[in-house]
Amino acid sequence: MGNGWHEWPLVLFTVLGQCVVGGTIVTGGAWLACGRNSEQQQRIVRAMFFLWVLMGAGFIASMMHLGSPLRAFNSLNRIGESALSNEIASGSLFFALGGFWWLLTVLGKMPAALGKLWLVVTMLAGLVFVQAMTLVYQIDTVPTWYTGYTTLGFFMTVLLGGPLLGATLLSAARYRGKTSRLALVSVLALLVSIGAALMQGVSLAAIASSVQQASALVPDYGMLQIWRMVLLVLGLACWIVPLVRRSQPQTAVLATGFVLVVVAEMIGRGVFYGLHMTVGMAVAG
Repeated sequence: MGNGWHEWPLVLFTVLGQCVVGGTIVTGGAWLACGRNSEQQQRIVRAMFFLWVLMGAGFIASMMHLGSPLRAFNSLNRIGESALSNEIASGSLFFALGGFWWLLTVLGKMPAALGKLWLVVTMLAGLVFVQAMTLVYQIDTVPTWYTGYTTLGFFMTVLLGGPLLGATLLSAARYRGKTSRLALVSVLALLVSIGAALMQGVSLAAIASSVQQASALVPDYGMLQIWRMVLLVLGLACWIVPLVRRSQPQTAVLATGFVLVVVAEMIGRGVFYGLHMTVGMAVAG
């Protein structure tokens, strides 16, 4: 029993990876919307550097979990057969596509038409990466993970952290487009996350094995989820309150909000790993 913090490398990898996917979609969409405003596009591209820094940090954390980089390469031997291999392969593809797109674009070596297509492919690769992550944990012998809450939770992190990360980078790039609709997406994701946390908490009481009750795996489930939701609300408030006041959110305030959201989702992901239930036979009532 515990709160899953012993899996902190995976907590970092999954949360940061999902936030980067969302941030890439937001900043990439803004880059595409700029059209022929090459100066604005270049500012956005320079700000997108931090996406790949975070993604690199996530991959470094994942390698620490595997023990050595060599094991990461060995895990690619079963692409198409192993969910873990698919996750690493799709994540590496997303990282490579995005990294090379960024490098060629910031150097001015990327043809305009190819750059747009490449960026769209990178966004789609990011979504495939998140889906591949969810499949790693869809294990029928782990009933606490083998539910729709796993997939929902991973994609909610994309919608909670990604838009705020994107808004932070766009603010740093002095982008003047509207982000209020993106904020609404995150608010809706927050409401869905609150509902999912409540429903999952109830469903845990119906999962048990001959020796273990799922609800006992993380005794502080309710309190941890409350802390998570409080931090999510505070983080999103850093973005939404200025918008409600019809003022431009400051980059530093947005960055603070993003950090709060990341900490919140790390708490939630820690709970997720704490709910790992190693059973041979389970009973779901």
